[in-house]
Amino acid sequence: MAGQSGGPWGGGGNSGGGGDDNRGGNRGGRRPPEGGGPQIPEIDELVRKGQDQLRVLMGGRGGGTGGGAGGSGGGGGPAFGRGSILLGGVIAVVLWGAASFYTVKPEEQSVELFLGEYASIGNPGLNFAPWPVMTYEVVNVTSERTEEVGGGRSGNDGLMLTTDANIVDIDFQVVWNISDPAKLLFNMRDPQLTVQAVSESVMREIIAATTLAPILNRDRGLIADTARQNIQETLDAYDSGINIVRVNLDTADPPREVIDSFREVQAAEQERDRLQRQADAYANRVLAEARGEGARIIEEAEGYRARVVNEAIGEASRFVAVSQEFNRAPEVTQRRLYLETVERTLGQLDKILIDESSGAGGGQGVVPYLPLNDLRRGTSNSSNGGSN
Repeated sequence: MAGQSGGPWGGGGNSGGGGDDNRGGNRGGRRPPEGGGPQIPEIDELVRKGQDQLRVLMGGRGGGTGGGAGGSGGGGGPAFGRGSILLGGVIAVVLWGAASFYTVKPEEQSVELFLGEYASIGNPGLNFAPWPVMTYEVVNVTSERTEEVGGGRSGNDGLMLTTDANIVDIDFQVVWNISDPAKLLFNMRDPQLTVQAVSESVMREIIAATTLAPILNRDRGLIADTARQNIQETLDAYDSGINIVRVNLDTADPPREVIDSFREVQAAEQERDRLQRQADAYANRVLAEARGEGARIIEEAEGYRARVVNEAIGEASRFVAVSQEFNRAPEVTQRRLYLETVERTLGQLDKILIDESSGAGGGQGVVPYLPLNDLRRGTSNSSNGGSN
């Protein structure tokens, strides 16, 4: 056997037994036994057998160059066939396991299909789907996707008509993720295109029911919330498995061609509003003053009415009392009424009465031009000052 073994490719090698034995001893670490006992196979022969087995696995046939090698190959042929089948089976099992076992990350979900139909949802971690009867699709369900709608894509996509016949340029973003991967895979052919189309349609509907001023000023947040809600309702009606996270309304401006004219109109409207507020303030002030003056006049009238009524009641009471006294003593009462009337009538007159019949000379001694009225007025003022 030592004489038959050659190089690694089945070549001649050295013919001397001692040389071969020394090479075997150097490589194998032992010496061949003495006598005619069986010899340990050479390393070159083992390498040659491995090459023959590899050729069988690759579709060729094994065999050696010499007769002894050929005899040895012929004796081991059935063993190489069984080993090849076993190795092929192991490789097939490994490939089948690699195709059947798969890993799902925490941010992902898998959809398992049995003969092409939906079977179950795979959990994060290691999952098993026996191939080929079961297949799977892994979908990232937590990452947010953004769709640009409006001016960001082309020049006219964002132009929308308001309810007051104005044109506004809308540019907004729709941020979404996947809520149900099974619905997404089976019901949506192009999720991105669907989200864009639905978002644009919903936004146009909202803008068509709104005037221009709220869109540009105060209602932008309300419009974004309403759009998100309506887009979600539409996609839920499609069983899309898509969740709308938020809608970002980036810009809402008039078209670039009329922006200058629009600003002039806005300035005029602001001036109109300012003047209208001033007019309203003036009207409110005048109206408040008029209402106050009216209330004051009404109060005065009420006071006058109460005073007149009370005076009338008092006069009536006094007349009743005088009438009663007149019935009791007519002459005395009549005299008293006469004196009171004369006193009340003449008491307001600035006159001096001179009785010509009284005294020695009567009123003849009074100087005609003496300013008696002024003297009396001065006397009255002096008496009033002294009393004060």
